[in-house]
Amino acid sequence: MTLRRSILTGVIAAALLSSGGVVASAVNDLPQEAVPVQDPTAELNRQTSSPLPPPVEPAPEAAPAPASPVAVAPPVPAIIIADDNLVDDADDKEGEEAEAPVARRDETPAAPARRQRRRVAIVEAIDKITAESMRFEVEVGGRPVRFQKTLIFTVRACEVSAPDEQVADAVAYLEVSLQPRGVIQVSEPRQIFRGWMFASSPAVSGLQHPIYDAWVVGCKA
Repeated sequence: MTLRRSILTGVIAAALLSSGGVVASAVNDLPQEAVPVQDPTAELNRQTSSPLPPPVEPAPEAAPAPASPVAVAPPVPAIIIADDNLVDDADDKEGEEAEAPVARRDETPAAPARRQRRRVAIVEAIDKITAESMRFEVEVGGRPVRFQKTLIFTVRACEVSAPDEQVADAVAYLEVSLQPRGVIQVSEPRQIFRGWMFASSPAVSGLQHPIYDAWVVGCKA
């Protein structure tokens, strides 16, 4: 009787552990509610470090100046007798050098610097009916984030511009789905946007919907 009770207890414990893992996995896949943030995103797109001060070079070593001035005699100008034949030969050589083609150097341009990837994307969305807007964070490859109980945001990548680029920008790859939240989900999420969003041009690459607008603001580590 004791052996049977021990076996039954072990089976029940194993079933509870397996069901707990399934429930935890399902919870991680569910979208979480958007939380407003107020991060300054002007400095998020490009991380610059303060320049180092130039190295101080020591003064060159030299002999000390003499106590009294030293008289310096001017050099005697040398008299050179020009030869017409030598002048003509020099002119011919200069003409040949001018006509000779100049060899071009093959200059290989430096490879552009790679963009730096970030772990979190900052997205801003607005409900055009209620005029309610929110700026929130979405983790790259993490749990989806739900805005206004309807929009679901998923971020696949978020990058900032390289130091050698002229414009500081943030680029993120987003997937936006539409699914009204209810007690029972009767329909699958309907994807309404998938692609890259640029923080420098939100009107061109942002989400344009009859009710909602959304765009990426920046990326942060």
